[in-house]
Amino acid sequence: MNETMLALLGFATIIMIIVLLLKNVTVPSLAFIGVTTVTGIVLILTGTYSVKEVGDFIGAGVKGVHSTASLFIFSVLFFGIMTDVGMFDRIINVLMKRVGHNVVGVAVMTCLIAMIGHLDGGGASTFLITIPAMLPVYKKLKMRPTTLLMICVTAMGVMNLLPWGGPTMRTASVLGIEANALWVSLIPMQIVGIIISFATAIFWGLAEKKAGAGLNSTRVVDYGEGDEESLSDEQKNELARPKLFAFNVILTLAIVITLIFAPMPAYYIFMIGCVLALLVNYPGSKMQKKIINSHAAPALMMASTILAAGVFLGILEDSGIMDQMAIVLASFIPHSLGRFLPIIIGVLSVPCALIFNTDSYFYGLLPILIEVGSQFGVDPLQTGIAMVVCKNFATFISPVVPATFLGVGLAGVEIKDHIKNCFFWIWGVSIICLICGILFGIINI
Repeated sequence: MNETMLALLGFATIIMIIVLLLKNVTVPSLAFIGVTTVTGIVLILTGTYSVKEVGDFIGAGVKGVHSTASLFIFSVLFFGIMTDVGMFDRIINVLMKRVGHNVVGVAVMTCLIAMIGHLDGGGASTFLITIPAMLPVYKKLKMRPTTLLMICVTAMGVMNLLPWGGPTMRTASVLGIEANALWVSLIPMQIVGIIISFATAIFWGLAEKKAGAGLNSTRVVDYGEGDEESLSDEQKNELARPKLFAFNVILTLAIVITLIFAPMPAYYIFMIGCVLALLVNYPGSKMQKKIINSHAAPALMMASTILAAGVFLGILEDSGIMDQMAIVLASFIPHSLGRFLPIIIGVLSVPCALIFNTDSYFYGLLPILIEVGSQFGVDPLQTGIAMVVCKNFATFISPVVPATFLGVGLAGVEIKDHIKNCFFWIWGVSIICLICGILFGIINI
């Protein structure tokens, strides 16, 4: 199979998966495995790769996401235990006193927590810090979880531009400059992004309020299968551990701090947290089994989705399909528009983010576009800035980024609803930042 056919096969695979997800034909894990299996069979039947090579691609892909799947299982269990013991109920009451029953204040607080949580540049850890803390507040005020995710991903997209953020480091390595030097160039655009993030929180907070959100609201909102209403008051009282509140808060803070600063696998940190939480709050194997079983369903569903996404990523990345897709996309840029390359790729970055994961985007597409731009006298730095700034906003709405599944799983939102709700808003935010980059003279036309 030639390079063009490989690229077309890749586009067909991704389009089919996105259609299946958006049309709600099947659950994500089945879509990833089913469609990718067909792609693998095509690669084998055409003689492009052997059965063993396709198997190796799958193994490498699953290996790349197994830590995220493990992280999800044990983080869901840990935060589920903290919910069961009643820790979040007391914290929510304190938060509610701070912001009152102000829906807009809760939205702004979400943005602030997400920005602080993303200082370490880790998408998974930010979701784990922000969503479990804020989702109970959203439920109490009848605010939609899709709004929580919208505010989170916008704030995370801005903070991901820090020099130790993955996309910034990848772009700097391709450009052959220091990550800090690249960051200094795009600081004005990041400041605009921060302002837009808080504006996003205010706008959607007002929208929630207008839609009827608030204390004692009769608004009906779907919070997924893991809604806490499934527990009766009697069951909640049985599981609550008010006398151990201080211990649970200290344990949770220790987990979060260790998550940010310790050079250890995040899933192992949550494993230790689960062990301590279960031993102290629910001694005895019978009770511990009951707690674990109560949180097994959502953990298994999302872990299976993440592992299935690994199959998809393994075949498309390791087979070289994504690289060929990048070449094909670059070839569609007319020579007459070559000097406007940074603007073109900036505008198209959000749609491209749904197709390319971070490595393929920056290590596959960026070098090709830099080479194309050089033929028209385009500064590689400007191409890099346009790509990293505009793409970053869409990182955590992309179905090819494992952390996205962690976020939607924690919030109890289906990924199709997350993409539908965020796509055009995020695209608009990225274009505003691009325009500001042009006005500031960072990107020349």
